[in-house]
Amino acid sequence: MSDKDTIADARERFKLSHDAEAENRQWQLDDLMFARMGEQWPADVIKQRKADGRPCLTINRMPAFARQIVNDARMNKPAIRIRPADSQADPKTAEIFTGLIRNIEQSSNADVAYDTALESAVYTGVGYFRIDTDYAHDDTFDLDILIKRVANPFTVYGDPLSQAADASDWRYAFVTEMLPTDDFHSRYGKETQASDWSADGDDKDQLWSNEDSVRIAEYWEREEYTKPIVALSNGQVISADQYKQHQALWLAQGVTVTGERDTRCYRVTQSLMTGAEVLEKNSWPGKYIPIVPVYGDEVNVQGKRYFRSLFRDARDSQMMFNFWRTATTELVALAPKAPFIGPRGAFDGDPKWQSANTKSHPFLEYEGGVPPQRQPFAGVPAGALQEALNSSDDMKAILGIYDASLGARSNETSGRAIMARQREGDVSTFHFIDNLSRAIKYGGRCLIDLIPAIYNTPRMVRVLGEDGAVRNVNINGQPDEYGQVYELARGKYDLVVDTGPSFTSKREEMSQFLLEFMRSAPQAGPLVMDMVAKSMDFPESDKIARRFQSMLPPQIQQMESQGEKADSPEVLMQQLLQAQGQLQQMGQQMQQMQQALEMEQVKAQADLQAEREKTQMQIQAEIEKAQIKAQSEIQKAQMDIEGDIASERIRADSAIRQARIGAVAARNETTLAVLRGKRPKPVVPQ
Repeated sequence: MSDKDTIADARERFKLSHDAEAENRQWQLDDLMFARMGEQWPADVIKQRKADGRPCLTINRMPAFARQIVNDARMNKPAIRIRPADSQADPKTAEIFTGLIRNIEQSSNADVAYDTALESAVYTGVGYFRIDTDYAHDDTFDLDILIKRVANPFTVYGDPLSQAADASDWRYAFVTEMLPTDDFHSRYGKETQASDWSADGDDKDQLWSNEDSVRIAEYWEREEYTKPIVALSNGQVISADQYKQHQALWLAQGVTVTGERDTRCYRVTQSLMTGAEVLEKNSWPGKYIPIVPVYGDEVNVQGKRYFRSLFRDARDSQMMFNFWRTATTELVALAPKAPFIGPRGAFDGDPKWQSANTKSHPFLEYEGGVPPQRQPFAGVPAGALQEALNSSDDMKAILGIYDASLGARSNETSGRAIMARQREGDVSTFHFIDNLSRAIKYGGRCLIDLIPAIYNTPRMVRVLGEDGAVRNVNINGQPDEYGQVYELARGKYDLVVDTGPSFTSKREEMSQFLLEFMRSAPQAGPLVMDMVAKSMDFPESDKIARRFQSMLPPQIQQMESQGEKADSPEVLMQQLLQAQGQLQQMGQQMQQMQQALEMEQVKAQADLQAEREKTQMQIQAEIEKAQIKAQSEIQKAQMDIEGDIASERIRADSAIRQARIGAVAARNETTLAVLRGKRPKPVVPQ
């Protein structure tokens, strides 16, 4: 495409984006000026009140709500983690990708870019960060990837027909800058055209320049095209052009084509231009436009997307709050001061009465019998204060952020209840942080696509571990110290974004856990002292940790040294063989243990049966013994009873016999008495 066609295409597309985003941008600018700059009174109201000498107070509560979201994201940094996506990808290479991206983020201060984009999304509804390249050093041709912030989100114009949540379907985009005319000519030369004239030669395109400034634009264009690819019998998939270049070599190796089709590809170009001239044109090595938006609250109305800030619906409540607090202040300030009332002549004696309303005197004298009396203060207007409180509650309800989320005390007493209340505020605004995670994920996808094209030569790169440890790694053909070769262009990789506490927070938590562990188990303290020292932030902590590590038992030091060399293929193979031998040995031991267990079970069953029989015999003997003893007792008792019965019978027979003898004697005595003529006394039988 010629420069003339590029300019015409860019001017048409820029006007389309400008017109489509005009309403969104006006709302975004109003939200920014309202919430960030405190312009919360209508201009005509300010003019009228100033003319009347009345106050216009602004108690801006919006930044506190915004900081709750932005600072929460700063404490829980999203982190990109790469993982293999096909059979040709290597897990170790995925770790190199992850460490390289960490290094890119650290060296280019990506956290500033992320925080700026999120803050813009909260205040305006959309923010941006971008991906760029630059030479690694002044004396080298190696390129590095950078993540830069976009301080002014209004300089970016995206594709108005985009519908993707991460802008991955952008066909074009503009990053613009308005330069003063003198600066433009000093930078690009006076012969450079600032803008083009319309067809009639009478009008100037105000979108690209005016009398005082000139618009400089980065015009990013993403063009779709197709190219043929072929599948080979050895499992590789290459382009048809590559196959044609080396067709004889493939055929000599016996490799044939098993499939062919067209695939969709993208070509991205960057043009630095004015409205009349292309200043510079470059090809971008990636397939995505490297401008990443962070959206706020997205609403789609009849196909048109609106990006709303956090405060869009809370503006009226904030204005009402300002009005009622201003009214309260005004009523209190303009209320007449309570005067003194007294009889005529009571204030003539002491001149201090003339300044009693403005000065504090230790005493006031009066004449007459009745002292002067001061009228009571009318009081603060309760109605205005109540309306201000209502407006404050409306703001909290609209934003979903209540006092507990802002650190205020509430009626909850338990820590779980307090955290639950704070969690409610986090949930109501979590879509802003989640949109940042989506944007970082799209940025990571751009990096995965861009890294093989930028780091495409054998070179040494710096990668960072999760703990910030620096490691220099050879890539693209040069083996590392363990013989591992990392080919960044081989295989496909995917990514995930983890959101949570930073490594520093995790290290502090680990330090606290280890200290508590040492208190609860002092005997294990010497085994973890090196880890405790390593997790601390004081100077020379690493040196102290190494000294404690040297005091560990030999078996632990050997295990640690083997863990450090675990990345070596030889060590991995040796460990695999050892593991196989250990598995076989464990299998034999398990068989022996199973046989021994079976023998023990048989022996235990026999012992149990013998013990059961012995117990039954003992029980039977005890039963028989008890029966014999019981029968003996019964017989003895029967004999005793029979003896007692016989004795009683003998005694009874003797008594009867004596009674009979006594009766016979008495009868004889009676008979003798009759015979003698005497009447005897009656004899009572015994």
